[in-house]
Amino acid sequence: MPENKEKFYLTTPIYYTNGLPHIGHTYTTIVADVIRRYKRMRGYDVVMTTGTDEHGVNVERAAKKAGVPESEFVAKMADAWRALWDELGLTADEFVRTTDLQHVRTVQWLFKLCRENGYVYKGHYTGLYCVYDNAFVTEPKPGNLCPDCDRPLETVTEENYFFKLSAFQKPLLDFYRKNPEFIQPETRKNEIISFVEGGLKDLSITRTTIRWGIPVPGEEPHVFYVWFDALSAYLSAVGGPEWEKRGYWPADLHLVGKDIIRFHTVYWPAFLMAAMLPVPKQVWAHGWFLMDAAKMSKSKGNVVLPRPIVNMLGMDALRYFLLREVVFGQDGNFSYDALVTRYNSDLANGLGNLASRTAALIEKNFAGKIPRPGKFQQQDDALAKEAQNAIGEVLEGYDKLSFARTLETIWAVIAVADKYLTSEQPWALGASEADQERKGTILWTVAELLRIVAALAYPVLPDSASKIWLLLGQTSSLAAFEMDGLRWGQLVPGAALGKAQTLFPRVDKSEAMERIESMADEERNPIPAPPAPAAMPASPAAPSGAAAAAAPAASDKIGIEDFTKVEMRVGQIKTAERIVGADKLLKLTVDIGTEIRQICAGIAQYYDPESLIGRKVAVVVNLAPRKLRGVESNGMIVAASVGPEGRPVLTAFLEDVEVGARLK
Repeated sequence: MPENKEKFYLTTPIYYTNGLPHIGHTYTTIVADVIRRYKRMRGYDVVMTTGTDEHGVNVERAAKKAGVPESEFVAKMADAWRALWDELGLTADEFVRTTDLQHVRTVQWLFKLCRENGYVYKGHYTGLYCVYDNAFVTEPKPGNLCPDCDRPLETVTEENYFFKLSAFQKPLLDFYRKNPEFIQPETRKNEIISFVEGGLKDLSITRTTIRWGIPVPGEEPHVFYVWFDALSAYLSAVGGPEWEKRGYWPADLHLVGKDIIRFHTVYWPAFLMAAMLPVPKQVWAHGWFLMDAAKMSKSKGNVVLPRPIVNMLGMDALRYFLLREVVFGQDGNFSYDALVTRYNSDLANGLGNLASRTAALIEKNFAGKIPRPGKFQQQDDALAKEAQNAIGEVLEGYDKLSFARTLETIWAVIAVADKYLTSEQPWALGASEADQERKGTILWTVAELLRIVAALAYPVLPDSASKIWLLLGQTSSLAAFEMDGLRWGQLVPGAALGKAQTLFPRVDKSEAMERIESMADEERNPIPAPPAPAAMPASPAAPSGAAAAAAPAASDKIGIEDFTKVEMRVGQIKTAERIVGADKLLKLTVDIGTEIRQICAGIAQYYDPESLIGRKVAVVVNLAPRKLRGVESNGMIVAASVGPEGRPVLTAFLEDVEVGARLK
């Protein structure tokens, strides 16, 4: 990276390896990825860290239950976490494991500094301990149950090393006062200040009853307790004892769930102060996604998994929903119904429809090249002003981590553009020079707005925004685009449109929800593969390949997620005419409910154009546009193929159906 770039370091929590990521872990990691992409577009040299916390009694027990050594158990879990993040496009710059040698060195070095500075001493501790949350509990529920997970607590007495947390009450309160942005949001800051003002007790930071952990040098059988161990991973990821050489510490931002904010805003800064090391600049605690008003929990069986959603709707849809649905920092309810509703309304009918309509109109009227605008009218300037104002509001929103407000601003501009296009109706203009110039102005204006929307939405919708960027003839990488240079009027006329791609095919809500839940059930309860049959000698009477031919190949089958990508609607033919020089083709205009499409159909030998006017047909509406004999076709009419000659027979409806109704 160039030396003049300002560095920015952010982290997710170091996730505990007691299960695979659910939507809560995914939410935090998506937020980190959005911030990383945004900061890079603003010119920062960014490092994002995530990782796995692999020590503690819980891991010991899980490995024993699995019948494998702890090292093998955590290696498999870490690989699974890393693989899922890669699959979801959330690959971090640094993936730290608490079993890494560099991390072990960092923890032992940090302990040495705290001890040398007089903040560590040896003592004994007896208390109720939750092995599932890796924490002693001072206020259990009736029946000695953990207040967080409702599981039974265990009484533990052991020799420990203690950290003098009590010595940091005043230093921490002074630090909070001098750094008012350190704890966010404000409600969490007030909670932490109240907690610290109530007095701090010294903290046990080693264990002797646990075998699986980082050893305290020369003090065996002491191993480090989870929080002194896991929190240090943020530092070990960027150099540990050599942090000054890499230059990323202190962290600019720790992203955490609200349930672990105390560890990050009380214990962690105190450890660093004791070691005389720089303290992170900010800790942001987000809320939980709730199912039926309860926190998601593996034990409660209400965990939402990310992979089925992504397989059905795409990763950008999940990113958009999680960030748009809830104000960052607050709790929010998760439901598949809300997810699919917002997908169809905001993504399919909103951004996706605007992009496809604009590209199709440019393809039809300007040979697939960005038109040159003519004289701008008042309504054109008004749209330009909306887009220009949105740039500043969106950048401010990203800076404040106000993701829901940021996306609301972007989608307000999309709605204005959609209204503008519907009002101006470029498709209704004629072929005169004045009308052609007006068409060019309208379509350039909408295309320029889409270019700005793509740049602003990229941190949240990296895949879809990049497709829109390329569709508009942009040849540079959107990921490398400098957001500070974004302004209205930069779209160059004459650039050829890129390849049209369906961004967000509309889905049937009930079918999509059913399929997501089905895939989630399969992932939670995988069906074990049947044992391989014993090898049988080949029958000399059977011809080679006969067995394979007896059954269709697995590749002949498609999943429901493939089928639901095809969107078919009832259309009504408005006009029909033959295409000169093409004996088999008719050029049709078809009303599909939301717009009138031009579609070419190979039925000219069997249907007279006049007989088709007013007929209702089934139309595939989410095919990419293509040209047949030089005529653009934006969809496909569905027909049966009858007889040896493959005579087309159009679909018919026995009952009267509404134009635009979906076939399923």
